[in-house]
Amino acid sequence: MNNKYETHEHDVLVMGAGGAGLRAAIEAMAQGARVAVVSKSLLGKAHTVMAEGGIAAAMANVDRADDWRTHFRDTMRGGKFLNNWRMAQLHAQEAPDRVRELEQWGALFDRTADGQILQRAFGGHTFKRLCHVGDRTGLEMIRTLQDRGVTMGFDVFMECTIVKLLTDGKRVVGAFGYWREQGRFVVFKAKSVIIATGGIGKAWPVTSNSWEYTGDGMALAYEAGADLKDMEFVQFHPTGMVWPPGVQGLLVTEAVRGEGGILRNKLGERFMEKYDPKRMELSTRDVVARSIYTEVKEGRGSEHGGAYLDISHKPAEYVKQKLPSMYHQFKELADVDITKQPMEVGPTCHYMMGGIDVEAETAQASLPGLFAAGEAAAGLHGANRLGGNSLSDLVVFGRRAGLGAAEYANKAPAANIDDAQIAEAEKAMLDPFARNEGESPYAVHRDLQQSMQNLVSIFRTEEDLQQAMKELEALKQRAAKVRVEGSRMFNPGWHLARDLVSMLIVTEAVTRSAIARKESRGAHSRIDYPQLDDKVWGKQNNVTSRDGENMKLRQVPVKEMPAELQQVLAEDK
Repeated sequence: MNNKYETHEHDVLVMGAGGAGLRAAIEAMAQGARVAVVSKSLLGKAHTVMAEGGIAAAMANVDRADDWRTHFRDTMRGGKFLNNWRMAQLHAQEAPDRVRELEQWGALFDRTADGQILQRAFGGHTFKRLCHVGDRTGLEMIRTLQDRGVTMGFDVFMECTIVKLLTDGKRVVGAFGYWREQGRFVVFKAKSVIIATGGIGKAWPVTSNSWEYTGDGMALAYEAGADLKDMEFVQFHPTGMVWPPGVQGLLVTEAVRGEGGILRNKLGERFMEKYDPKRMELSTRDVVARSIYTEVKEGRGSEHGGAYLDISHKPAEYVKQKLPSMYHQFKELADVDITKQPMEVGPTCHYMMGGIDVEAETAQASLPGLFAAGEAAAGLHGANRLGGNSLSDLVVFGRRAGLGAAEYANKAPAANIDDAQIAEAEKAMLDPFARNEGESPYAVHRDLQQSMQNLVSIFRTEEDLQQAMKELEALKQRAAKVRVEGSRMFNPGWHLARDLVSMLIVTEAVTRSAIARKESRGAHSRIDYPQLDDKVWGKQNNVTSRDGENMKLRQVPVKEMPAELQQVLAEDK
């Protein structure tokens, strides 16, 4: 390999510094591997911080009847049985240990009167199961994992974006990227790579996700030859801020409903009585999001096109103690005192259930040497994720990915870095500067978001989805010709030109999968196919892979569940 580029060599390269990436790095280091963590943004700014309500684990501190079987059952039911059952089983069984581990490493949780970790109710969970720190759980988790990792001594490369996975034959041997600040290129040599880059929300205009969430990890895996799975399942969180416009989409934690918040339409009706009289506000997210959407569509929405979420019937001190972040968020951003007034909320693109197809035990993708965990990986959540399961997912499968990647690296022979792959990636990155004409990446991004919002949103139809495919094809042609001005220093237009490549891959995968699934299940709602189709679609996952320049979709049967787990599902407490 030529030494034209800054080069770093490690055993395990972790892309992403959220909960999954940090937990993976900690585990790989505990196995003796040399670990690098590459973060597109700054350490501590991960989306894990936005997971406010809590971490789901059957600790049985509040509801003594809770155990892993009930958690497993809730997760499978929430995911409408498309989940990888083995992942759901491991997750339910291992989550309590991962929470205790966080506590040992210094995480501070709210407490019960007898000093155990306090747990709260959450949508789709049978028992009070969410261990929490007010409504700042994710922040505490990141702080704890970061301190642990930094103390152990992993190498951190911040504000560095990976643009290509490097392969040697059929295995991953490293990555090529650039420093966002100076635009200099950098090569990472590694025996295994873990992708923990989160989701795809920036492909929609109204999202709880921030600028980093452009589907990079999924797109890189796909381009390198790994499979993506369940890409039609995009979760719209029922409650994002809808006003003022500058904060549209910003998350309003489900903990507001967990602590007793009530949803009303502009007529003052508690409308969840119509849609899920049993669970009301604590129904699953897909149901609540569609209910709000329907109320607005039928003319009963709030002033700015959402619904009213009210917790002002609770004592003011209680609200401030249980939901400190929400209190400040509304006070400072919307000039609303949530102890006295209702919040205005509406659905916001929030979470991706689909992602890189991985094995349950090792978190290895279909491409040797590549591992994935957290939101970038598929399988655990099936068709719809339950609140709080994302945080336990990060630590359960972050740990397993770190273990799997370290063990793989331990046995892997030395890798050859192919200069031709690097040269090709460098050329693709520099092309936008070389063009004399072409439109701005911002115009393409705006139109992409509009297409996704209008055509591939909470409710879908064949006609809309086919139209979306046409528009995506045209957007791809436009994105291939965008022009970037200025230098490589601090150039956000250049960064976006690259992010568009990723977003166009993942949105095509979402749309193709949504066309194929002719039923409504979990977060995927087809107006033209409103029923569940258990005979055909209840038994298969959509898998997307690359075939030369084309995207190929195939159906893979859901793995048969062993008899003892079928027994667990059949029991109902």
